[in-house]
Amino acid sequence: MYKKFGKRLLDILISFMAIVILSPVLLVLWILVRIKLGSPALFTQERPGKDGKIFRLHKFRSMTDERDGEGNLLPDEVRLTSFGKKLRSTSLDELPELFSILKGDMSIIGPRPLLVKYLPLYNETQRHRHDVRPGLTGLAQINGRNAITWEKKFEYDVEYVNNLSFGLDMRIFFGTIWAVLKREGINSESDATMEAFTGTIVPGTSVPGIKEPETKIPETKASEGESGK
Repeated sequence: MYKKFGKRLLDILISFMAIVILSPVLLVLWILVRIKLGSPALFTQERPGKDGKIFRLHKFRSMTDERDGEGNLLPDEVRLTSFGKKLRSTSLDELPELFSILKGDMSIIGPRPLLVKYLPLYNETQRHRHDVRPGLTGLAQINGRNAITWEKKFEYDVEYVNNLSFGLDMRIFFGTIWAVLKREGINSESDATMEAFTGTIVPGTSVPGIKEPETKIPETKASEGESGK
């Protein structure tokens, strides 16, 4: 009952109330991003949602659009400003996703929406992360966030899908508040955000176990971190 009806009802109620209550915060953040990073204030990118359906995700920008002499974006650690780091560490950059939750593209709790180009890289088990709506926060976010490997993240995602319940959602909700207060797992050990996912290595080989996609997945260019935080 909760998975079929209750979860979506809570998403609508919570996201609507959060948008109303946090509207002054959203306005202030929009102004600050415009001042600190310029226009536009929002970072927009196509992401896969439930069943792989593509939707447009919106977040507050946390990086500049600085490029090298050949027009290529500079590394994340160069473009990520001190202001952007604060936005990410407090997860305030994610607040515009409340509108995606209200619309029905996302949920409060669920696997994080990643990049479209990752879709053909998932193995059969990992693909089940798309059996539910992607979330503002999830089981992986309270168990290491960007400090754990992609494979571990996906294990948590599939564990969530297989055990979805009101109790688990409440544990993740309050666990997220604690994780944000601690500000742990924001960066990986070797990158300012998170290294790009390139596929899961098949044991005993040196290549990812990837099935060729039946159709070509369009890729959307973006100016934020390439890993799809």
